[in-house]
Amino acid sequence: MNIDLHTHGKLTKKTDFDLEYFMSMVEGAKKNGLDAFALTEHFNTKHFSDVYETLNQHFIYENNCYYIDGIKVFPGMEVDVKEVGHILLIGDRKDILTVNNQLDQYKEDFLPFERLLRMTDDYQLVRIGAHPFRESTPLTAHPSSLLKKLDSFDLNGKDLHSYDSQDMKSRIEKWAAELNIKVTAGSDSHHPLQLGAVCNKCSETISTITELKQAISEQPSIDLSPCLSTKVEAAKYVKKTIKNHVLPI
Repeated sequence: MNIDLHTHGKLTKKTDFDLEYFMSMVEGAKKNGLDAFALTEHFNTKHFSDVYETLNQHFIYENNCYYIDGIKVFPGMEVDVKEVGHILLIGDRKDILTVNNQLDQYKEDFLPFERLLRMTDDYQLVRIGAHPFRESTPLTAHPSSLLKKLDSFDLNGKDLHSYDSQDMKSRIEKWAAELNIKVTAGSDSHHPLQLGAVCNKCSETISTITELKQAISEQPSIDLSPCLSTKVEAAKYVKKTIKNHVLPI
């Protein structure tokens, strides 16, 4: 089973959720050989709950995922923390919406990392440290005792393009090994062109968060597309063009 654990269903945080655009993401996932992806939209995106209200109206939800044209979509979100850094949370839709509501007062003045971990300890959530060495949002300053509570670090498709890919991969794998946590791949796609840049290859079919956490604990193999840079650069160009010519400033 091929799964991407870091994707976005909207072009930007300022746009409304659009089902037609989201379906282009699903189609992009299929064309790139994915069986599933986690929808980790930004927790402070415009009208976060609209995403799941729309999906609930149109698609079957069983176990812990939506079934959409042959693709499994796991609910999630990407959360900014006060010190600096982003954390991906993936779980049952009820838990994701509950935690998002609890974070409502922290969507501009972010919650400290330790408090986010305590807030989510009582939920069955996958917790991933997103793009840990990205210069704008590094996770390196956080205490090891807190970082060890994460399930994995994100080997991020966008960062593999923006930095030296082998150096970035080595740094993340070395740090994760030191902390005894795993590494998982996420395209960080806001556009279907970027899907397939990276993915996790799991030996078992995954339909629940329990199964997902187990697959991560066994360290899935990670596939990097030979077209990674082309995918990321093309998506970046299209996104910039749409923002400059269509979206309001």
